[in-house]
Amino acid sequence: MRLLALAAVAAVVGALALGQPVVAWPVTELEQVVVWQLRAPRLVLGAVAGACLGVAGLLLQESLRNPLAVPELLGVSGGAAAAVGTTVAFGLDVPGAPLTPALVGAALGGALTLVAVRGAEGPAAVLLIGAAVGSAAQAVMLAATAMTDTREQGVLVRYLLGSLTGTTWPTLVPVAVGLAVAVPAVLVALPRVRLLRLGDDEAMSAGLRPGRARVAVLAVASLLVAVVVGPAGPVAWVGFFAPRLAARLGRPSVGVTASLGALVVVVADLVARTVLYPVELPVGGLTALAAVGVGLLVRRRA
Repeated sequence: MRLLALAAVAAVVGALALGQPVVAWPVTELEQVVVWQLRAPRLVLGAVAGACLGVAGLLLQESLRNPLAVPELLGVSGGAAAAVGTTVAFGLDVPGAPLTPALVGAALGGALTLVAVRGAEGPAAVLLIGAAVGSAAQAVMLAATAMTDTREQGVLVRYLLGSLTGTTWPTLVPVAVGLAVAVPAVLVALPRVRLLRLGDDEAMSAGLRPGRARVAVLAVASLLVAVVVGPAGPVAWVGFFAPRLAARLGRPSVGVTASLGALVVVVADLVARTVLYPVELPVGGLTALAAVGVGLLVRRRA
């Protein structure tokens, strides 16, 4: 935990100080604007996005008893991406775009998954249904992207791969509202998740109905993803590697998982905007590479 805390402090300092320009003490007036207006809100969104996606993945993996249960199979990320792609492709003037259509699409994708899994028996069925919904949303997203012109495709592809570009303090207002609902929902869902982790028979003996409990947990995970996928895009595979890495560290708790998810996304964003400056890499691409590394680590130690 001490090492994790030190890594978090280093990541925060790096995110605020590194880039163009590099900020050192004493800070000039221009550098204060760069840090406070540009880098600080981006840091906050990256941390919140990583934490929410990591916890969503933990809820899914524990309740479905499957390490491959990830937010990408909720239909939420795909729904958000499809909604943004559609508004861009048809030139729709939506207030607050791309945030508003992304949130609406996330809600619709999650709702479709929730409706589809009603009556499903067993964790595998839930995963298959979620994968089908996600694939359908991805097909819509790709079709919408293909209909845009070259300039719009670049912006849209960057968002669809996950990006914190253009984050400002007003961007975080709807995120804060979403968190005010999502955090209490997570706390309410945790006792159900612990029972589902023991198996359906044990959960039923404790008076819990596994099918309904999984739907409730899926709803909470959908909310967590929807909070951040609008402004940040579908940042990939954080929900897979954050819980797995926390388990390998021997601390598979919500707090550690959220911290690891936040740390990785913040570091990925720092690398994305500095390593090839002025070209900015997609954050989602870097987190996907991190997921590959964690997957190899888990397999090697298994």
